[in-house]
Amino acid sequence: MTDKPVVVYGASGYTGRLICEYLREYNLPFVAAGRSEEKLTSSMTTNVAGIETADYEVVAVEHDVATLTDLFKGASVVLNTVGPFATHGPEVVEACLAAGAHYLDTTGEQDWLITCDEKYGADFESAGLLLAPGVAQMYTTGEIAAQLCLEKPGLDTLDIAVFWGGSPTIASTLTILVNAALSKAYYLQQNQYEEWDPEAGLYQLVIPGQHELALALPWGGTSHPVWFKRDPRVATCKVLGGVFNRPLMLGVPQIVAAAIDATKDMDPDDRYAALTATAAQVMNQMPPRENPRINKSLDSVHASGPLGRAHCVIHGNSNYKQTGLLQAYAAYSLLQQKPLKAGFASGCQAFGHRELLGALRSFGLVMEPIITVER
Repeated sequence: MTDKPVVVYGASGYTGRLICEYLREYNLPFVAAGRSEEKLTSSMTTNVAGIETADYEVVAVEHDVATLTDLFKGASVVLNTVGPFATHGPEVVEACLAAGAHYLDTTGEQDWLITCDEKYGADFESAGLLLAPGVAQMYTTGEIAAQLCLEKPGLDTLDIAVFWGGSPTIASTLTILVNAALSKAYYLQQNQYEEWDPEAGLYQLVIPGQHELALALPWGGTSHPVWFKRDPRVATCKVLGGVFNRPLMLGVPQIVAAAIDATKDMDPDDRYAALTATAAQVMNQMPPRENPRINKSLDSVHASGPLGRAHCVIHGNSNYKQTGLLQAYAAYSLLQQKPLKAGFASGCQAFGHRELLGALRSFGLVMEPIITVER
C-alpha cells in the first residue's frame, strides 16, 4: 500500500521517465514502480530532470494481480507503460479495479483497446473509475485534431494521418513486432470493424508541410477506430501513420514480414520469445533524449460528411515528451475532479480535447492547430 496518489508502473523505461519528469512539473507525489529497484533508482537519479525536487519513492514489485493490488491500494491513479499491453496489461487493469484506482496506459495495440472496452469497461464504469488506454502522442494528439474538426456538425468520416521524427524505443519496437505478428488491424467502416489488407504494404500519403510523398502503414489499426466506434457522430475512421525517415519506413514491412514468417509455426510462448529477440536486434538501446529540431510530429485529420468538410493540422515536437505530459496532466486532473466519462474512454473523452491541447501548448510541444472548414 502507498501513501502517494500516483503510481508510474514501468518508470525505468524511456516513456516512464518522462512521465515522472512531468509529474514533478505538476508537483505530484508518485511511486516509481517496476521489477528492478536498482534500475528504477538509477533511472530516476540519472535520467529524470529535476528529480531531486520531486516527492517520490521507488518500489520494486512482481507482476501479478495480488502484488500489484497491494501496491496500488491508497493510490488514485496508475499510469502503466509496461507493454506489450495485450501480454502484460490484464494484471495491471485487474489490480487497478481491485484497488479502486484509475487506469491509464500508453498503448497503441488495437486488440488491447478492444479488450479493455469489451472485457473491463463496464466494471470500471460501475466503480466510477476511468479506464483510458492509449493516452499518448501517436493517438491522443491526432484525436485532438479529430475532435476539433468534429466541432463542425454533420461530419461523419475521419481520415487521420500521424507522423513523427526519430526512432522508436525498445518497448515500442517490441510492441510493433508482436502486434503485427499476432493481431489483425482494423479500421472503422460504417460503425463496423473492417480488416486492413495485411498484404497491401506501404501506402503513399500527401501530408502538409512537404512536397515529397510520405510512406505510411496502418500501424496496427491504432486507437482511434476503437474510441470513435461509440461516438454517434462518427461512422467511418481510417488511420495511417509513419516516421518521416523514408529509409526506415521502407525497411519496416520487410522486418515485420520476415519475423512473421520465421515464427509462424511456433507455439505462442516460443513465438513471443523469438519476436522479442528480433526486436532486440532492431533496437536494443534507449534512444537519446528528444531534440525538437529532429523529433517533430505531425497530426493531420480530414473530416467529411454529406454536406461539409474540415481539415485540422497540428505540428509539434518531441512525441515521447508529449506522451509524458499527457499522462501527467491526466493524473493531475483526476486528483482534482472526476473524469468527464467513467469506464472505457479516450483521453479527449475523459478530459476534454481543448484541455489536453492547452496542456500541450503550455509546455511548447505543439503549435496552434491549423483548421480549415469548407462551408
